[in-house]
Amino acid sequence: MTSSTGSPPVLPARGEGDHRACDGGGGVGQPRASSSRAPASTTPEDGRGPPPRAGEDLGTRLTAAARAHGFAAVGIAPATAAPRAGQRLRDWLADDRHGDMIWMADTVDRRVSPPALWPEVRSVIMLGTSYAPALDPLRLADDAGCAAISVYAMGGDYHDSVKRRLKALGGWLAAAAPAPLKVFVDTAPVMEKPLAEAAGLGWQGKHTNLVSRDHGSWLFLGAIYTTLDLAPSAPGRDLCGSCAACRRACPTDAFPAPYQLDARRCISYLTIEHKGPIPVEFRAAIGNRIYGCDDCLSVCPWNKFAVAAHDIAFAPRAELARPAIADLLAIDDAAFRTVFAGSPVKRIGRDRFVRNVCIAAGNSGDPALLAPLGVLLDDPAPVVRGAAIWAWRRLGGRVDPARMTAETDTTVRLEWAAPL
Repeated sequence: MTSSTGSPPVLPARGEGDHRACDGGGGVGQPRASSSRAPASTTPEDGRGPPPRAGEDLGTRLTAAARAHGFAAVGIAPATAAPRAGQRLRDWLADDRHGDMIWMADTVDRRVSPPALWPEVRSVIMLGTSYAPALDPLRLADDAGCAAISVYAMGGDYHDSVKRRLKALGGWLAAAAPAPLKVFVDTAPVMEKPLAEAAGLGWQGKHTNLVSRDHGSWLFLGAIYTTLDLAPSAPGRDLCGSCAACRRACPTDAFPAPYQLDARRCISYLTIEHKGPIPVEFRAAIGNRIYGCDDCLSVCPWNKFAVAAHDIAFAPRAELARPAIADLLAIDDAAFRTVFAGSPVKRIGRDRFVRNVCIAAGNSGDPALLAPLGVLLDDPAPVVRGAAIWAWRRLGGRVDPARMTAETDTTVRLEWAAPL
């Protein structure tokens, strides 16, 4: 996998995902939701969009309508575009670089190309919504007492808002040119990033996420599959050149080569998709990142052309802009559900979230966090207890032989005995 047309990343952002998302063709920075949900069909339910002008073709009208529905980028690719992406995905899976994301392997036969998912599709309309941040995504890198949350997850869940826009635009298209269509936003086995490159929205950069000349690395992607034969856009052209900023910025060396990602080493994967204890070798490098990682995206030189998005749907919540690690350590399940209602963070659940916060606490160097960590040494969730033990010992807490003897979970017991 040496080209930017189909190197598979996770998550993320990101759109998975997980621009930052996990489609086998995108980046971990954009983690994706589970791909088990069925694609949604649309009907002419929304006629919004500018009225056609004399002589305008459907493609021109579609672009104008997409802009009117809040999309910053739009392009069209034939359903047979990006033919090499499927094999690259299979190679990536064969190398086990997908980690615990079993759904990637389970859906590979439907994921490799648009016709494999829907045989009737003739054209793919790719849409991009900008979430370019107004604040520096790396501003908390040296603020050890605060937790860092990926830019895409600081506001509302993009799946909901982008899906609504896609369905509305699909309704407009079905009224303008009646034909079957389906809409997707990171919830079905769609290779969003290779298709976005084929549709001219940008190119897959060396960090495996999409890069746009106009919007940098900050686009949420959505797709409309249609049986219409639409005139394709000019495909994107790789403009990374000799730049290696994204690869150098990765704290865990998750890029074994340009355009290749090993999700098992990616902080977005480890803090979002990975369900068990975070491997010891990556804990210190995670720093204060508790949900996702924007490092490889943030350093891309093409971001200088991106204008901060002013979309209220993605506006960061004030309480997530600089959350204190001490406060997050004390969060219980009810509080977690309340604080993160409507947020992408909610999908990992309280236990994985607090596991991540414990790792950040252990990296803080702040012995004042020993008190809240001490409470978590008895947490009902083994994944939380294990992370709390690591952080407790890292901050100078003493090994408790009684707890170690009484511990029923082997993995947690090993945390007491493991060298630091």
